Order: sequence, then structure tokens, then C-alpha cells
Amino acid sequence: MARTWTFGQKVGTGMAATVLVALATSLLAHWALASIVESKDRAIDGFARQLADVERLSSGFYQKSAATRGFVLSHTENYLQEYREAQSRFDQTLVRLQGMATLESQRANLARVESLDRDYNRLFESLTSAARSGKTTEEMERVRETQTYPIRQDMDVRIKELEKVVLDTVDMERARSQESASQISRMVLGLAVTAVLIAACVAVFLTRSLSLQIGSAVQHVQSSSAELQTAANQQAAGAREQATAMNEISTTISELLATGRQIAESARRVAQIAGETAGASRDGDLTVARSRESIEGIKRQVDQITSHMLDLGARSQQIGGILDVIDELSEQTNILAINASIEAAGAGESGKRFAVVADEIRKLADRVGGSTKEIRRLVDEVRSAVNTTVMATEGGAKAVDAGTRQFQDVTAAFRRISELVVTTTEASREIELSAKQQSTAV
Repeated sequence: MARTWTFGQKVGTGMAATVLVALATSLLAHWALASIVESKDRAIDGFARQLADVERLSSGFYQKSAATRGFVLSHTENYLQEYREAQSRFDQTLVRLQGMATLESQRANLARVESLDRDYNRLFESLTSAARSGKTTEEMERVRETQTYPIRQDMDVRIKELEKVVLDTVDMERARSQESASQISRMVLGLAVTAVLIAACVAVFLTRSLSLQIGSAVQHVQSSSAELQTAANQQAAGAREQATAMNEISTTISELLATGRQIAESARRVAQIAGETAGASRDGDLTVARSRESIEGIKRQVDQITSHMLDLGARSQQIGGILDVIDELSEQTNILAINASIEAAGAGESGKRFAVVADEIRKLADRVGGSTKEIRRLVDEVRSAVNTTVMATEGGAKAVDAGTRQFQDVTAAFRRISELVVTTTEASREIELSAKQQSTAV
């Protein structure tokens, strides 16, 4: 069937095949860009949620520890409510992480975290019972420090292992994305080579077909001089057919040139879109950097607050020492007033005025002692509030550190996206240049 085709049909078929291969190459490049960006976005979103939940898990446990210490120091029921709220948030975060866990190491660490949390809850219940049974704050504090420290240490180790597993998974996902991008690049290169081979085959085929047609015409002219007029007529008819064929070839080549220009324009638009995407990625990188600087400023403020709170706690301890001295002076004054009253009673009428003065001094000593107890109570409340604030501030500092690490990971991801977009842009420009060279060759 191919032998009965006209010269224009053969040229049109060959060029159409070349155009289809070039179009497929452009579509594949566009699909590669979209799939790479989508894969990166999906990976960043999923692993960012896991890292955020791991940090929430650590924050929830430290909030429980702060509530435990506050209850041990003050025996206030408000800390029990804070402990229950922290426990509720901790359980919700643990359930989410267990639902997202895909590796056996993650499941094992989460199971260990759940077991440690149950041990800590049992310890808190025993501390609550001890407080209600009348144990002193110093005894409960010793029990809390000796029994909760191993649990907190093991909990920190498990949470750090969870963070490491998530970061290792991110690296594995990045490696798979790079392998996928390499495979797509090889496919695009293969299609480009195929287009070149098809164009070369079409050129060879057209050259041989034209040579055969011209050779047949010359042999036919030389076959017989007697049939010169007939041959001339046949040659004229052949010339008309050749003119028609040349018109068809001209039309086909014009269409091919228009298609090549469209391919070049499409490749240019793909390169432009990739450039805009790279700019947006750089803007996102700058935004993340500014956010990271803001978080570092917040961390410095939190450190200053912690330092001031510790200084306030030291000052409250100094006030407590001064109150001890005042209390001791009040007791000594009261004893002296009682002794003076006894001596005045023994002196008879001459000691009545002195007895009145001694009684007033004793009343003043009693009022001083009462004021000292009230001041001591207020100082204890201030000290308890300072301890609670310091622990909450430490939790905030840890959360800020975790946020800083997450911003660093996001910054690295934006940089990788920018590199991939630059690679895609260069590939689109090479496609545009190849299409222009093909049009020039035609």
C-alpha cells in the first residue's frame, strides 16, 4: 500500500510521525514537572504532620510532668485538671501517630511510649493518694524525683528515635523521587533520539523514492525515438503530475513548519512556567527563613523570661530566710514580755505600769508573728507560681527548638524543588531549540 502513495503523502506521513514524537516528548516533560512537584508537596505535608505530632507528644508529656510537680508542691486541685487535659491531648496525639505509623520500628517505639505513659499515670495516682493521706511535700518530692526521672529519660529517648525514623523516611522518599526523575529524563531522551531517527529514515526514504521516479522517466524517454511525441506528451502529463505533487509537498511542509513553531512556542511556555515556579519556590524559601529568624527571636525572649523567673525564685527564698529571723525575734519578744509581766506582778503596785507596757509589747509581738505567717504564705504561693512558670517556659523553649528544626527541613525541601524546576526549565529550552532546528532543516 505504501508504494501507491504520492510523494506528498509520504512526506506528510513521515513528518506527522516526527511531530507526534516531539509532542509526546513535550507532554512527558510537562507531566514529569507536575508529578515531581506533587510528590514533593505530598511528602512535605505528610512528614511535617508526623514531626508536629511527635513534638506535640513531647510537649504533652512535659505538661503532665509540670502539673505533677505543681500538685506535689502546692496540693492544689487545679493541677489535677491540668494533668487530665494534658493526658487527653497526649492520648489523641498518640492515636494519630499510631494511625500514621508504617514501619515496625515506629510501632515498637509508640508501644513503648504508651507503656511508659501508663507507668507514669500509676505513679501520679500514688502521689495523689499520698498527698491525700497527709504525706509532707518533701517526701512526695523525693518520691517524684527518684521514680519519674527514669520514665522521663526513657520517654525522651523514644521520642528522639521517632523523630529520627521520620527523618530517615524523608530521606528515603527523596531518594525515590530522584530515581523517578532520572527515569523520566531517560524516557524523554529516548523519545528525542527516536524523533531524530524517524526524521533520518524519512529523509532517506524520500531521496530513494525520488531517484527511482527520475530514473524510470529517463529510461522511458530513451526507449524509443519513434515514440518521441508520445513520450513528450507523457512527459508533459508527468510534469503536470509532478507540479501537483510539488504543490502537495509545499502544503505539507508549510503545515509541518507551523506545527514545529507551535511545539517551540509550547516548550517556551513550559520553560516560562517553570521559571515562575522557581521564583515562587525562592520566595517561599525567603519566607521560611524570615519565619525561622522570628522563632529564634522568640526563643531568646523565652530564655530571658526563664532567667528572670529563676532570679525571682532565688529572691523569694531570701525573703523566706528574713521572715524566719523576724519570726524568731517575735517569739523571743513574746517570751520577754511574758517574763516582764511576771516580774511586774511580783513588784506589786510599783510594777503595774511596767505590766501594761509588757502586755502591749506581747500584743505587738503576736501581731508581728501573725503578719510573718501571712507573708510566708504569700511567698510560698509566689515560689510555686515561679516553679510552674519555669517549667512551662522550658516546654515552650523545646517547642520553639522543634519548630526551628522543622523550618530547616522545609527550607531544604524548597531548595530541592528549585533545583528540580531549574532542571526542567533547561530540558524545555532544549526541546524548544530542537524544534527550531528541525524547522530550519525542513
